[in-house]
Amino acid sequence: MNQDKMYLINKIFNNETIRTVWDKESEKYYISVVDIVGVLVDSKEPRKYWNWLKNKLLKEENFETSSITRQLKLKANDGKYRLTDVVDIEGMFRIIESIPSKNAEPIKQWLAKLGSERIDEVFDPSLSVKRGIDIYRAKGYDETWIQKRIKGIQDRKKLTDVWKDNGITESKEYAILTNEIYREWSGMKASEYKAFKGLRKESLRDNMTDMEVALTDLGEIATRELAKKHKPYGLEQNKKIAQMGEHAAKVAKEDIEKNLGERVITKENMLKYEYVDNKDKLENKKENVV
Repeated sequence: MNQDKMYLINKIFNNETIRTVWDKESEKYYISVVDIVGVLVDSKEPRKYWNWLKNKLLKEENFETSSITRQLKLKANDGKYRLTDVVDIEGMFRIIESIPSKNAEPIKQWLAKLGSERIDEVFDPSLSVKRGIDIYRAKGYDETWIQKRIKGIQDRKKLTDVWKDNGITESKEYAILTNEIYREWSGMKASEYKAFKGLRKESLRDNMTDMEVALTDLGEIATRELAKKHKPYGLEQNKKIAQMGEHAAKVAKEDIEKNLGERVITKENMLKYEYVDNKDKLENKKENVV
């Protein structure tokens, strides 16, 4: 399970935070076991209870909880990231069955709703938009930024629709054109821009400043209107139009930087965690499993 392909959602149950991770590849939620246990047993030391329960299940039922749990680095109350036992919704139901609690049924209903969200969104796509807004709010984005981001998504879709009409059909071609747009005004491809900001799987735009977002939007809107006007066809012709559109953003950036006296492209991002690439560091963190 590659944590780069996941993002964390802090779900709330009865005012208690349940650390929940959405895995985009398997399309599953993974939930912190100790958070659920803490709600079920109303304990200030849910980690100890969970360790006791694991031993009990092994001795009495010959059940290895490791068969249904995984470990991910999640942020603890002290702000540090530690390897934490997580389990998918089906596995969580198995754990709940082993814990006598008045909160068992409400938790089951909460988990069932969590799992049905994706199905509901197929029938009512607006639910996914609302969920996205809730995630942005949980991550600390303000309402003005969220409104701009939603509009930016709409504008981006309009651009890709124009590209599609102009003969762009493969995902690789969309990526090439997007790189042309970023490179023209920022001097970096999208992948280089993400690396500059310390990002991996995360969305580049979600980690841009207002100024960076505005310049990106300007370039894409200009590209869209130029493409509608000149009707280029195929990758090479569309690349030229993309360069023309982003030149407008480049000119705007240079003028702003001249008047500000500083660069508008920054390493600033919204990450609330850090990646650990050093194996030795990761091994040391394993001593702090919760």
